[in-house]
Amino acid sequence: MSRVLIVGAGLTGSLCACLLRRNMDSKVHIVVWDKSKGSGGRMCTSRPPDSQCHSADIGAQYITATHEYAESHHSLYTELVSAGVLRPLDCVVEGLRHQKGSQNYVAPLGMSSVVKHFLSYSFLGADLFLERHVTGLYRRGASWEVHRKHGASERFDSVILTMPVPQILQLQGDLPLLLSVQQRAQLEAVKYSSRFALALFFAPGVDIEVPWGVRYYNNQGDNSECICYATVEPRKRGTEGHAALGPALVVHSSAPFGLQHLEKEKEEVEPVVLREVYRLLPNLPQPISIKCHKWRYSQVLTSVADCPGHMTILERPLLVCAGDAFSHSNFDGCVESAVSVLAVFQAGS
Repeated sequence: MSRVLIVGAGLTGSLCACLLRRNMDSKVHIVVWDKSKGSGGRMCTSRPPDSQCHSADIGAQYITATHEYAESHHSLYTELVSAGVLRPLDCVVEGLRHQKGSQNYVAPLGMSSVVKHFLSYSFLGADLFLERHVTGLYRRGASWEVHRKHGASERFDSVILTMPVPQILQLQGDLPLLLSVQQRAQLEAVKYSSRFALALFFAPGVDIEVPWGVRYYNNQGDNSECICYATVEPRKRGTEGHAALGPALVVHSSAPFGLQHLEKEKEEVEPVVLREVYRLLPNLPQPISIKCHKWRYSQVLTSVADCPGHMTILERPLLVCAGDAFSHSNFDGCVESAVSVLAVFQAGS
Protein backbone atom coordinates (compact mmCIF):
# COMPACT_ATOMS: atom_id res chain seq x y z
CA MET A 1 0.00 0.00 0.00
CA SER A 2 1.41 3.37 -1.05
CA ARG A 3 1.90 5.93 1.72
CA VAL A 4 0.69 9.36 0.54
CA LEU A 5 1.35 12.64 2.36
CA ILE A 6 -0.94 15.60 1.71
CA VAL A 7 0.56 18.84 2.97
CA GLY A 8 -2.21 21.27 3.90
CA ALA A 9 -5.54 20.55 5.60
CA GLY A 10 -7.50 23.17 3.67
CA LEU A 11 -10.19 22.57 1.09
CA THR A 12 -7.97 21.15 -1.67
CA GLY A 13 -6.07 18.93 0.74
CA SER A 14 -9.25 17.56 2.30
CA LEU A 15 -10.78 16.95 -1.13
CA CYS A 16 -7.65 15.12 -2.29
CA ALA A 17 -7.80 12.94 0.82
CA CYS A 18 -11.49 12.23 0.27
CA LEU A 19 -11.26 11.43 -3.44
CA LEU A 20 -8.18 9.24 -3.05
CA ARG A 21 -9.80 7.34 -0.19
CA ARG A 22 -13.03 6.80 -2.06
CA ASN A 23 -11.47 5.81 -5.37
CA MET A 24 -8.21 4.09 -4.36
CA ASP A 25 -8.91 2.93 -0.83
CA SER A 26 -7.03 -0.37 -0.99
CA LYS A 27 -4.01 1.15 -2.73
CA VAL A 28 -3.17 4.18 -0.58
CA HIS A 29 -2.64 5.07 3.05
CA ILE A 30 -3.35 8.80 3.38
CA VAL A 31 -1.68 11.12 5.87
CA VAL A 32 -2.48 14.85 6.11
CA TRP A 33 -0.15 17.37 7.75
CA ASP A 34 -0.94 21.00 8.48
CA LYS A 35 1.17 23.59 10.25
CA SER A 36 -1.84 25.19 11.98
CA LYS A 37 -3.62 24.18 15.17
CA GLY A 38 -6.79 23.35 13.27
CA SER A 39 -7.95 22.20 9.86
CA GLY A 40 -9.71 24.43 7.38
CA GLY A 41 -7.01 26.61 5.86
CA ARG A 42 -8.66 29.64 4.30
CA MET A 43 -12.04 28.07 5.13
CA CYS A 44 -11.29 28.85 8.74
CA THR A 45 -13.91 29.08 11.48
CA SER A 46 -12.64 30.83 14.60
CA ARG A 47 -13.79 29.61 17.97
CA PRO A 48 -14.84 32.40 20.32
CA PRO A 49 -12.84 32.90 23.53
CA ASP A 50 -16.13 32.72 25.44
CA SER A 51 -18.27 29.61 24.99
CA GLN A 52 -21.37 31.82 25.18
CA CYS A 53 -20.46 33.45 21.84
CA HIS A 54 -21.12 32.36 18.28
CA SER A 55 -18.15 31.14 16.21
CA ALA A 56 -16.98 33.25 13.27
CA ASP A 57 -15.89 32.48 9.72
CA ILE A 58 -12.82 34.65 9.27
CA GLY A 59 -11.81 33.24 5.88
CA ALA A 60 -14.17 32.10 3.13
CA GLN A 61 -17.72 33.23 3.84
CA TYR A 62 -19.95 31.15 1.60
CA ILE A 63 -19.84 29.03 -1.54
CA THR A 64 -21.17 30.21 -4.88
CA ALA A 65 -22.11 27.52 -7.39
CA THR A 66 -22.58 28.67 -10.95
CA HIS A 67 -25.13 26.82 -13.06
CA GLU A 68 -22.35 24.95 -14.87
CA TYR A 69 -20.55 23.88 -11.69
CA ALA A 70 -23.82 22.95 -9.97
CA GLU A 71 -24.23 20.41 -12.74
CA SER A 72 -20.64 19.16 -13.11
CA HIS A 73 -20.12 18.90 -9.33
CA HIS A 74 -23.71 17.91 -8.59
CA SER A 75 -22.81 14.86 -6.50
CA LEU A 76 -20.62 16.86 -4.11
CA TYR A 77 -23.18 19.63 -3.63
CA THR A 78 -25.93 17.06 -3.09
CA GLU A 79 -23.77 15.24 -0.55
CA LEU A 80 -22.99 18.41 1.42
CA VAL A 81 -26.59 19.64 1.44
CA SER A 82 -27.96 16.19 2.36
CA ALA A 83 -25.49 15.94 5.24
CA GLY A 84 -26.53 19.37 6.54
CA VAL A 85 -23.07 20.79 5.95
CA LEU A 86 -24.40 23.34 3.44
CA ARG A 87 -27.70 25.15 3.11
CA PRO A 88 -28.84 27.94 0.76
CA LEU A 89 -27.89 31.48 1.76
CA ASP A 90 -31.26 33.13 2.43
CA CYS A 91 -30.50 36.24 4.49
CA VAL A 92 -30.61 39.81 3.16
CA VAL A 93 -27.45 40.53 1.14
CA GLU A 94 -26.72 44.13 0.21
CA GLY A 95 -24.37 45.05 -2.59
CA LEU A 96 -23.84 41.58 -4.06
CA ARG A 97 -23.50 41.47 -7.82
CA HIS A 98 -25.48 38.33 -8.39
CA GLN A 99 -24.53 36.08 -11.27
CA LYS A 100 -27.55 34.79 -13.15
CA GLY A 101 -28.22 31.12 -12.52
CA SER A 102 -25.83 30.86 -9.54
CA GLN A 103 -26.69 29.60 -6.05
CA ASN A 104 -25.01 30.68 -2.80
CA TYR A 105 -24.56 28.21 0.06
CA VAL A 106 -23.56 28.76 3.69
CA ALA A 107 -22.31 26.32 6.31
CA PRO A 108 -24.53 26.39 9.45
CA LEU A 109 -21.67 25.04 11.58
CA GLY A 110 -19.04 27.27 9.99
CA MET A 111 -17.04 26.98 6.80
CA SER A 112 -14.42 24.73 8.37
CA SER A 113 -17.13 22.07 8.65
CA VAL A 114 -16.91 21.60 4.86
CA VAL A 115 -13.24 20.67 5.18
CA LYS A 116 -13.90 18.47 8.20
CA HIS A 117 -16.63 16.66 6.29
CA PHE A 118 -14.25 15.65 3.53
CA LEU A 119 -11.55 14.66 6.02
CA SER A 120 -13.78 12.47 8.16
CA TYR A 121 -16.84 11.48 6.13
CA SER A 122 -15.05 9.48 3.44
CA PHE A 123 -15.11 5.83 4.46
CA LEU A 124 -12.25 5.36 6.92
CA GLY A 125 -11.11 9.00 6.77
CA ALA A 126 -7.49 10.15 6.73
CA ASP A 127 -4.79 10.36 9.40
CA LEU A 128 -4.67 14.08 10.25
CA PHE A 129 -1.76 15.59 12.15
CA LEU A 130 -1.80 19.28 13.06
CA GLU A 131 1.09 21.58 13.96
CA ARG A 132 3.37 19.77 11.53
CA HIS A 133 5.19 22.44 9.57
CA VAL A 134 6.97 20.98 6.54
CA THR A 135 10.35 22.58 5.84
CA GLY A 136 11.97 20.37 3.19
CA LEU A 137 11.61 17.44 0.79
CA TYR A 138 14.50 15.07 0.06
CA ARG A 139 14.41 12.31 -2.52
CA ARG A 140 15.50 8.99 -1.09
CA GLY A 141 15.35 6.45 -3.90
CA ALA A 142 11.71 5.56 -4.48
CA SER A 143 10.39 7.68 -1.62
CA TRP A 144 10.40 11.18 -0.15
CA GLU A 145 11.93 12.06 3.18
CA VAL A 146 9.85 14.91 4.53
CA HIS A 147 11.39 17.22 7.14
CA ARG A 148 9.37 19.35 9.51
CA LYS A 149 10.10 22.25 11.83
CA HIS A 150 9.77 20.21 15.01
CA GLY A 151 10.00 16.45 15.25
CA ALA A 152 11.51 13.62 13.27
CA SER A 153 11.36 13.36 9.50
CA GLU A 154 9.18 10.69 7.86
CA ARG A 155 9.16 8.87 4.53
CA PHE A 156 6.32 8.74 2.02
CA ASP A 157 5.87 7.18 -1.40
CA SER A 158 4.05 10.23 -2.79
CA VAL A 159 3.62 13.84 -1.69
CA ILE A 160 0.88 16.32 -2.61
CA LEU A 161 1.58 19.97 -1.77
CA THR A 162 -1.57 22.08 -1.40
CA MET A 163 -0.31 25.13 0.49
CA PRO A 164 0.01 28.59 -1.15
CA VAL A 165 2.59 28.68 -3.94
CA PRO A 166 5.02 31.07 -2.17
CA GLN A 167 5.24 28.56 0.69
CA ILE A 168 5.99 25.77 -1.81
CA LEU A 169 8.84 27.82 -3.24
CA GLN A 170 10.29 28.27 0.25
CA LEU A 171 10.73 24.52 0.82
CA GLN A 172 14.27 23.26 1.18
CA GLY A 173 15.84 20.05 -0.06
CA ASP A 174 15.55 18.63 -3.56
CA LEU A 175 12.43 20.49 -4.68
CA PRO A 176 14.29 23.64 -5.82
CA LEU A 177 16.66 21.46 -7.87
CA LEU A 178 13.84 19.51 -9.52
CA LEU A 179 11.90 22.54 -10.74
CA SER A 180 12.57 23.34 -14.38
CA VAL A 181 13.21 26.93 -15.41
CA GLN A 182 9.72 27.05 -16.89
CA GLN A 183 8.05 25.58 -13.81
CA ARG A 184 9.80 28.03 -11.50
CA ALA A 185 8.76 30.94 -13.70
CA GLN A 186 5.16 29.68 -13.71
CA LEU A 187 5.08 29.39 -9.93
CA GLU A 188 6.78 32.73 -9.30
CA ALA A 189 4.20 34.46 -11.52
CA VAL A 190 1.34 33.53 -9.15
CA LYS A 191 -0.13 36.55 -7.36
CA TYR A 192 -2.45 36.71 -4.35
CA SER A 193 -4.56 39.41 -2.77
CA SER A 194 -4.09 40.09 0.94
CA ARG A 195 -6.70 41.03 3.53
CA PHE A 196 -7.32 41.51 7.21
CA ALA A 197 -10.33 39.92 8.88
CA LEU A 198 -11.78 41.19 12.13
CA ALA A 199 -14.23 39.17 14.23
CA LEU A 200 -16.17 40.91 16.99
CA PHE A 201 -17.82 38.63 19.55
CA PHE A 202 -20.82 39.87 21.57
CA ALA A 203 -22.54 38.70 24.73
CA PRO A 204 -25.78 36.68 24.62
CA GLY A 205 -28.83 38.89 24.23
CA VAL A 206 -27.03 41.55 22.20
CA ASP A 207 -28.82 42.54 19.01
CA ILE A 208 -26.79 43.82 16.08
CA GLU A 209 -29.35 46.23 14.68
CA VAL A 210 -28.70 46.16 10.96
CA PRO A 211 -31.23 45.09 8.30
CA TRP A 212 -28.85 42.75 6.50
CA GLY A 213 -27.00 39.52 7.13
CA VAL A 214 -24.26 40.28 4.60
CA ARG A 215 -23.18 43.63 3.18
CA TYR A 216 -20.62 44.58 0.56
CA TYR A 217 -19.52 48.10 1.34
CA ASN A 218 -17.40 48.65 -1.75
CA ASN A 219 -20.55 48.26 -3.85
CA GLN A 220 -22.73 50.56 -1.76
CA GLY A 221 -21.07 53.97 -2.19
CA ASP A 222 -20.01 54.05 1.47
CA ASN A 223 -16.63 55.53 0.60
CA SER A 224 -14.68 53.12 2.80
CA GLU A 225 -11.14 52.49 1.67
CA CYS A 226 -10.66 50.06 4.56
CA ILE A 227 -13.67 47.71 4.71
CA CYS A 228 -15.31 45.94 1.80
CA TYR A 229 -17.45 43.29 3.52
CA ALA A 230 -19.35 42.66 6.74
CA THR A 231 -21.59 39.86 8.00
CA VAL A 232 -23.61 38.99 11.08
CA GLU A 233 -22.60 35.38 11.57
CA PRO A 234 -25.75 33.66 12.93
CA ARG A 235 -27.90 35.63 10.47
CA LYS A 236 -25.72 34.65 7.53
CA ARG A 237 -25.76 30.98 8.52
CA GLY A 238 -29.50 30.88 9.16
CA THR A 239 -28.99 29.91 12.81
CA GLU A 240 -30.15 33.14 14.43
CA GLY A 241 -32.37 32.37 17.40
CA HIS A 242 -31.56 28.66 17.36
CA ALA A 243 -29.15 28.86 20.28
CA ALA A 244 -28.59 31.19 23.22
CA LEU A 245 -25.25 32.37 21.89
CA GLY A 246 -24.02 35.91 21.51
CA PRO A 247 -23.69 37.01 17.88
CA ALA A 248 -20.48 37.69 16.00
CA LEU A 249 -19.76 40.36 13.42
CA VAL A 250 -17.05 39.69 10.83
CA VAL A 251 -15.53 42.35 8.59
CA HIS A 252 -12.98 41.95 5.81
CA SER A 253 -10.66 44.69 4.70
CA SER A 254 -10.40 45.72 1.08
CA ALA A 255 -7.58 44.26 -1.01
CA PRO A 256 -5.82 47.67 -1.41
CA PHE A 257 -5.92 48.20 2.36
CA GLY A 258 -4.57 44.69 2.93
CA LEU A 259 -1.69 45.27 0.53
CA GLN A 260 -0.90 48.67 2.03
CA HIS A 261 -0.65 47.26 5.56
CA LEU A 262 0.62 43.78 4.73
CA GLU A 263 3.96 44.06 6.50
CA LYS A 264 2.47 45.52 9.67
CA GLU A 265 1.63 43.41 12.69
CA LYS A 266 -2.05 42.62 13.03
CA GLU A 267 -2.07 44.24 16.49
CA GLU A 268 -1.16 47.51 14.79
CA VAL A 269 -3.84 47.19 12.12
CA GLU A 270 -6.68 46.04 14.37
CA PRO A 271 -7.52 49.49 15.88
CA VAL A 272 -7.49 51.06 12.41
CA VAL A 273 -10.07 48.57 11.14
CA LEU A 274 -12.07 48.83 14.35
CA ARG A 275 -12.37 52.61 14.06
CA GLU A 276 -13.74 52.19 10.55
CA VAL A 277 -16.23 49.59 11.76
CA TYR A 278 -17.69 52.05 14.26
CA ARG A 279 -17.70 54.84 11.69
CA LEU A 280 -19.82 52.69 9.41
CA LEU A 281 -21.89 51.19 12.25
CA PRO A 282 -21.99 53.87 14.97
CA ASN A 283 -24.75 52.09 16.94
CA LEU A 284 -22.84 48.83 17.20
CA PRO A 285 -22.58 47.60 20.82
CA GLN A 286 -19.22 47.00 22.44
CA PRO A 287 -17.90 43.46 21.91
CA ILE A 288 -16.63 41.30 24.74
CA SER A 289 -13.77 40.03 22.56
CA ILE A 290 -12.08 40.80 19.23
CA LYS A 291 -9.91 38.67 16.96
CA CYS A 292 -7.85 40.03 14.09
CA HIS A 293 -6.35 37.79 11.40
CA LYS A 294 -4.02 38.66 8.54
CA TRP A 295 -4.52 36.69 5.34
CA ARG A 296 -1.29 37.14 3.44
CA TYR A 297 -2.58 34.75 0.77
CA SER A 298 -6.27 35.54 0.59
CA GLN A 299 -7.36 34.89 -3.00
CA VAL A 300 -5.50 33.99 -6.16
CA LEU A 301 -5.29 36.92 -8.58
CA THR A 302 -3.00 35.26 -11.14
CA SER A 303 -3.05 31.47 -11.35
CA VAL A 304 -0.36 29.13 -12.65
CA ALA A 305 -0.38 29.28 -16.44
CA ASP A 306 -0.84 26.12 -18.52
CA CYS A 307 -1.22 23.82 -15.50
CA PRO A 308 -4.93 23.05 -15.15
CA GLY A 309 -5.52 21.68 -11.68
CA HIS A 310 -2.00 20.69 -10.68
CA MET A 311 1.70 20.64 -11.52
CA THR A 312 3.65 17.37 -11.46
CA ILE A 313 7.21 18.06 -10.31
CA LEU A 314 8.35 14.43 -10.40
CA GLU A 315 6.54 11.28 -11.46
CA ARG A 316 8.60 8.72 -9.50
CA PRO A 317 8.49 9.17 -6.59
CA LEU A 318 5.43 11.27 -7.25
CA LEU A 319 5.50 14.91 -6.19
CA VAL A 320 2.48 17.04 -7.15
CA CYS A 321 1.53 20.65 -6.41
CA ALA A 322 -2.20 21.45 -6.27
CA GLY A 323 -4.67 24.02 -5.00
CA ASP A 324 -6.63 27.03 -6.15
CA ALA A 325 -3.48 28.60 -7.61
CA PHE A 326 -3.74 25.96 -10.35
CA SER A 327 -7.41 26.74 -11.06
CA HIS A 328 -9.30 29.58 -9.38
CA SER A 329 -10.10 30.74 -5.85
CA ASN A 330 -13.40 29.16 -4.96
CA PHE A 331 -14.90 25.83 -3.96
CA ASP A 332 -15.21 24.53 -7.51
CA GLY A 333 -11.65 25.53 -8.35
CA CYS A 334 -10.43 23.38 -5.46
CA VAL A 335 -12.67 20.52 -6.62
CA GLU A 336 -11.18 20.73 -10.11
CA SER A 337 -7.67 20.66 -8.67
CA ALA A 338 -8.38 17.63 -6.47
CA VAL A 339 -10.05 15.76 -9.34
CA SER A 340 -6.99 16.35 -11.52
CA VAL A 341 -4.72 15.00 -8.76
CA LEU A 342 -6.86 11.88 -8.49
CA ALA A 343 -6.44 11.35 -12.24
CA VAL A 344 -2.65 11.47 -11.80
CA PHE A 345 -2.77 8.73 -9.17
CA GLN A 346 -5.17 6.60 -11.16
CA ALA A 347 -3.00 6.87 -14.27
CA GLY A 348 0.05 5.72 -12.33
CA SER A 349 -1.61 2.85 -10.48
